[in-house]
Amino acid sequence: MSKPPGTQIHVVGVNHSTTPIEIRERLAVSNDHISNALSLLRKYVPQGLILSTCNRIEVYSVTEDSGSSKPSTDFLKAWANITDTDLSQYIYCHQNEAAVKHLFCVASGLDSMIIGEFEILGQVRQSLEEAKNANMVKHPLRNLFHQALRVGRQVREKTGISRNALSISSVAVELAARAIGDLTRCKALVIGTGEAGRLVAKALKERGIAQITTTSRSYEKASDLAKALGGSSVDIGSLGQELTNCDIAISCTGAPHLILDLKTLENAMFARSNHPMVIIDIAVPRDVEPDVRHISNVFLYDIDDFTHISELNRKQRETEIKKAMKIVESEVKRFTSQWQVLEVEPVIGSLTKKAEGIRQKQLDMTLKKLRHLSTDEQESLETMTKAIVQKILHDPIQSLKKNTLERDDYIKLVTELFQLDKDKPE
Repeated sequence: MSKPPGTQIHVVGVNHSTTPIEIRERLAVSNDHISNALSLLRKYVPQGLILSTCNRIEVYSVTEDSGSSKPSTDFLKAWANITDTDLSQYIYCHQNEAAVKHLFCVASGLDSMIIGEFEILGQVRQSLEEAKNANMVKHPLRNLFHQALRVGRQVREKTGISRNALSISSVAVELAARAIGDLTRCKALVIGTGEAGRLVAKALKERGIAQITTTSRSYEKASDLAKALGGSSVDIGSLGQELTNCDIAISCTGAPHLILDLKTLENAMFARSNHPMVIIDIAVPRDVEPDVRHISNVFLYDIDDFTHISELNRKQRETEIKKAMKIVESEVKRFTSQWQVLEVEPVIGSLTKKAEGIRQKQLDMTLKKLRHLSTDEQESLETMTKAIVQKILHDPIQSLKKNTLERDDYIKLVTELFQLDKDKPE
C-alpha cells in the first residue's frame, strides 16, 4: 500500500436515512450509465468511485494536500442537474478516518436499511471493479476498498449480524404478505430479472405463492427465471394485460424511466373490476409512477415504506451490531495507523538518507586522517557513528508517526528544518 504525502480521503453522499427517495432517484446511477458517470466524475477528481444502490448514492475520492469534498459534491449536482439548495440539506461529507469508518460500516451491512444484508458487499465489489475498468482508482483508493471488503467478510464470519439475514427483496415479499394475507392463493408478477428480481421470485416461491409470472426487457432472461421456478413468463409489451390477472406486482428493474404509469394501471384496474392489487416498487429510480397510489384498490409501496420492518430487524440484531462495531472500530484504527505511517514514509526516508550521507562523508574524512587505525577500530568507529545517527533521529521519527492533528504541519516543519526539499547534498 502506497500513499503520497498529504493524501485526503473523502466520501460524500445521500442514503435512506438522510434523504427521501424523490431525491435519491434523481442522483442514482444505473448499471447502464455507470461508465458515463465515471467519465463525468473524472472532470472533478483525479481518482474516485461511485457506489449507487437502492439505499445510497456515494462518491469516494482521494485528493492531495488540503483538498475538500466540494469537487465530489459538484459532480453530484452536475450529474443529477440538482441545485445546491435541494442537495445541501440531505448530503453528508466525511473525511479521512471518518470516511474510512463509514465505508467499513457500509461494507459490513451496518449502514443498510436491512442490517446485515448480503447484497451490499457484492455492490461494493462491483463498484470497485467498475472504477478500475474506468481507470479511476489508484493504489490509495483501491487498497481502501480491498480492506473494506475484508472487513465486511470478517464481520459476517465473526458475528451473527447476517444470520437469517433479510434482504430488500425478501422484505418486499414480507410486505406483500402483510398487505394481502395468504399468498398460497395469489398470483404474482415479478418485473425485472436482475439480482433483486431473482431474489424476489425465490422468496415468493419459498412463501408458497400460487403462481409466478416474470417479465423484463430481456424475454430470454425472464423465461429462464420462470423455468427455474416452475412459473411462466410474458413479453414486457404484454405488461398491461398481465396486470389484469395478478394480485401482487413487484417491480425491480434498473430502468432510468417509469415501467408502470398511471394510465396503464387505470386501464388494468378497470379491466379487473377494481379487484385489489398490491404493487411494491423496490427500484431506484422508481419503476412505478407515484400517483398510482391514488387509484382505488391499488396499494402501492416503495422502498421507503420498509421502515417498520427494517427497524424491527435492527432491534433483533442489537447485540450483534455491537460486536460488529467493535471489529469495525479496531480495523479503522489499524488501517488509519498504516495510512499515517505511509504518509510520513517519504519524509522519514529523506531524513534518514540525508543523515546517512552526512555521517558517511564525515566518517570518510576522519578515517583519512586516522590511517593508523586497525580494521577492527575502523569498524568500531563505523558502528558508533551509525548508533549516534539512529539515536538522534529516533525521537523525530517517532513523533512523525504519532497520530496527531498537526501531522501535516510537523512534516512541513521537519522538511524545512533539515532542508529535505533541497537537491544539493550536504
